[in-house]
Amino acid sequence: MIEGNELNLLNRLEFWTKLNSREQKNLIDNIEKKSFPKNKIVYEGLDDCKGLILVKSGQLRTFILSENGKEVTLYRLFEDDVCIMSASCALNNITFDVYIEAEKNSEILLIPSEIYMRLSENNIYVQKFTNEITLSRFSDVMWIMEQVLFMSFDKRLAIFLLEQSNIEKSNTLYITHEDIAKNIGSAREVVSRMLKYFQNEGYVKTERGNILITDKKKLLQLTT
Repeated sequence: MIEGNELNLLNRLEFWTKLNSREQKNLIDNIEKKSFPKNKIVYEGLDDCKGLILVKSGQLRTFILSENGKEVTLYRLFEDDVCIMSASCALNNITFDVYIEAEKNSEILLIPSEIYMRLSENNIYVQKFTNEITLSRFSDVMWIMEQVLFMSFDKRLAIFLLEQSNIEKSNTLYITHEDIAKNIGSAREVVSRMLKYFQNEGYVKTERGNILITDKKKLLQLTT
């Protein structure tokens, strides 16, 4: 049963007030509440067309996976965020796989694909919402592709560390070299070498299981 704060989450969908009472009731009756522990896979590509994800709490990571097993994080989802890629069967011309995992213990609301597709077919405001959020996510993807294709590795690593610091609201990052490599599509050895260079330059201090950003200003200079 949908609770009050969960209804508030639905109210944040731009098309919600444009649905008639029957459509709203049908959506509420069919919406699913799910919980995922940290590191649990939430969505496994095109063959796993779950539906529209609304993040109630926690943090999710959307990523692509290469043939040799390398991962590249495309974007993250936080409380109140919406993910349309998990409803890929409701989108035209989406032919590549993305995956979603819980980076923290997370709770979501899931609007099943068949329900969302039916709404989209009959309501122009749902179609407009779908187009806008899809465009926004593709902008995120293009920014990541620009980093991977055209930016030097030291710049990419600096951007990741600063973004992670902003997410955690701390200069101490509890993350392994392996996890960093997984996020930015590199090898752990490459990450370790660059972090050693950063440490020698006084940008960071590395310890077992965490990285302390010691000079955020100099790290920021690398990104420009």
